[in-house]
Amino acid sequence: MTTQPEYAPVPSPAPAPTAAAQLLARIRADRRAPQWGPAFEQDWAKALEDSRHSYSLTPLHDVVRTWQARLSAAPAVDAFVACGKDDSDGIALEDALGSRP
Repeated sequence: MTTQPEYAPVPSPAPAPTAAAQLLARIRADRRAPQWGPAFEQDWAKALEDSRHSYSLTPLHDVVRTWQARLSAAPAVDAFVACGKDDSDGIALEDALGSRP
């Protein structure tokens, strides 16, 4: 009998080395660039510092994955807001995606 789980979770693949630069280009092209650009750069700088101390790329990968999810969800959020439905019972994006690293 083994002590390993029968179905071990598969870790998500690491983002491509150019993923952060591609994300920043997408953010700068978005209408939210004045708010999102500095927020991404702040998250990236903190993750870079954390990576330097931990010798791990995980904080950088987490920032890329978080911002990829935000950018992917933005069109759906825009469509929902544009349709004029009541969103007073909604939740914060950070609650849905997790807090920023």
